[in-house]
Amino acid sequence: MTNDRDGVRKEEYTEEELREMISSWLAPSRVPERVRIITDTSNFNAIDFDDVVILDGGPYLIRHCEREGRFTIDEYPKFWVKRAIDLLDGSKKVIKMVFHEKFTTTVGGLTFDCVRSPGKEARILDLVRGHQKFMQGFSLKDTGGNIIRIIDYIPGSTIADRILKQAKGHEEYYYDNFPDILNEYISLVEAIKFLHDNGEKHGDIRRDHIMYGNNDGIYRWIDFDFNYWHRDSMFSYDLFGLGNVLIYLAGQGDITAWQLKEDSPSILEKLGTEDMNIVFRQRVANLQKVYPYITDHLAFVLKHFSTGADTFYYDTGEFLDDLYEAREDLI
Repeated sequence: MTNDRDGVRKEEYTEEELREMISSWLAPSRVPERVRIITDTSNFNAIDFDDVVILDGGPYLIRHCEREGRFTIDEYPKFWVKRAIDLLDGSKKVIKMVFHEKFTTTVGGLTFDCVRSPGKEARILDLVRGHQKFMQGFSLKDTGGNIIRIIDYIPGSTIADRILKQAKGHEEYYYDNFPDILNEYISLVEAIKFLHDNGEKHGDIRRDHIMYGNNDGIYRWIDFDFNYWHRDSMFSYDLFGLGNVLIYLAGQGDITAWQLKEDSPSILEKLGTEDMNIVFRQRVANLQKVYPYITDHLAFVLKHFSTGADTFYYDTGEFLDDLYEAREDLI
């Protein structure tokens, strides 16, 4: 864990000094009359708006909690993840505190034990420093010994949001937009291969964990704090996640059995259980049966993530080889 920021730091700040620093970045009417100073984030639920968290001599003005976007639940607050202002330079940060969570999940008959690991995310932040396909930040310990990650805030939107804003039919999207999107996606898979080649996993690959930066137009992976274990395949959980993202991008969103029942019952009749997503059984993975113009190479890749798949991808290199072939059909 390293912290390579520059800036003037102090071991201790008075309340008046902090109020003066805050006034450099906020309008006078928004400077709090009292400032509560926190150095131990163990009780993250008690850390609130306008508190100042001091971490390794760096003062951070807390604004609000980040929100969880999983499974379309956009308003679920993540109380251990706070938006903040770095009072040394005025930059926006995301401060991730220690929250322990574990669960077990099963995908395609494989069982994975998952756990939230601040130490893993701290390692990866060091590993990917300067890599443009990953969020950037550093880690340190607070006075309670908690591993805190300080992340550069990315103004932008998720890749899912950008796909849904494509106001056109699927066939036009597939021929006009998808080739560039697939190219971007392949670069993101190559970034995951970089992690895997260095013995690390992302751990929570989802479409809302790919952020598009408004300032630079770059797609980046975010949130690496989940870890998982499976005795037979170190990277399979990441690969299932990559498959789910690809299905979403190729389909211009999720194509579900419920949607087809309403809009295209004749297509639904052609589908069997073997054509459905191995993780989310109501979503279609074999998209060629819905959109016949999808190329055979891409359909071949997508069917690896269906319940009817005979084999799965073992590593990202194998997956990339097939993606490169699928891309050639669309150039």
